[in-house]
Amino acid sequence: MRAVWLREFGGPEMLVAGTAPDPVAGPGQVVVQVEVVNVTFLDTLIRSGAPGPFQVTAPVIPGNGVGGVVAEVGAGVDPGLLGRPVVASLGGSGGYAERVAADVDSLVEVPDGLGVDVATAVLADGRTASWLLDATKVAPGERVLVDGAAGGVGSMLVQLARAAGATVVAAAGGAAKVALAADLGAQVGVDYLREAWPDEVRDAVGAVDVALDGVGGAVGRAAFDLLAPGGRLLCYGLTSGSWAAVTDEEAAERGVTVVRGRPSPADNRRYLRAALAAAAAGGLRPLIGQRFPLEEAAAAHVAIAARATVGKTLLVVRR
Repeated sequence: MRAVWLREFGGPEMLVAGTAPDPVAGPGQVVVQVEVVNVTFLDTLIRSGAPGPFQVTAPVIPGNGVGGVVAEVGAGVDPGLLGRPVVASLGGSGGYAERVAADVDSLVEVPDGLGVDVATAVLADGRTASWLLDATKVAPGERVLVDGAAGGVGSMLVQLARAAGATVVAAAGGAAKVALAADLGAQVGVDYLREAWPDEVRDAVGAVDVALDGVGGAVGRAAFDLLAPGGRLLCYGLTSGSWAAVTDEEAAERGVTVVRGRPSPADNRRYLRAALAAAAAGGLRPLIGQRFPLEEAAAAHVAIAARATVGKTLLVVRR
């Protein structure tokens, strides 16, 4: 089968198209004929060898999330799954390929009427956005700041927070991305490439009640500074290259709760099913900003690292 290998850790050029043996479904597993692969900022960190939640050893086929059709089932698996469209999380590797073996417990069936590509765009980002809103207990009428608002998770946060009755303040890098967030439902939009963007937020809404930080660095720190006493901060990403520099002591002095933790696998499945159902019903619009052929995975990583992407990036596998 066709696959993309990470021969050694380093830059995007370390991703090399090649071949690999077809996987076989073991007990409790299926083989998925992959149609599209979810590419995330986390993939770029894994490729570089940076620390993260998934530790892999090169050479390896990277890729954590895929969408496709069940082509084989192993022992103990319901044969009724054959031919069903599914999305699956693979534990950090194996996804950049035409076929993958996946534990049946990692599968979620794609709802009727939803494309596999759209479901794959929801796979990681939709469940993450659903968890973020749940973990910070966003309530109607609250002012919610979403930075990185035109990204995969951020674009879904804008929609879900608006649907929860919040006033959504979207911070994104550049006028085009700010306009995109407004189109998704943000009532206030600011360009965080402008030095005065925190003042623009204050002029529009005063302080904010919840800050959802996917950028980190100076942007994440500014998001913290915008929080009102009693506010909540959840830092979930570092596309700037570093986490927001906020200490527990600073948060306590200002009466801000720094929300931490990670959802359990069972919770992740629940959040994913909810996000897929919302997408199937038309209440959540995943933004697929760019698609690359499987063999051009390196180009996809270059685009993500350059902050040149919007929404979700997919690799198209099925020819």
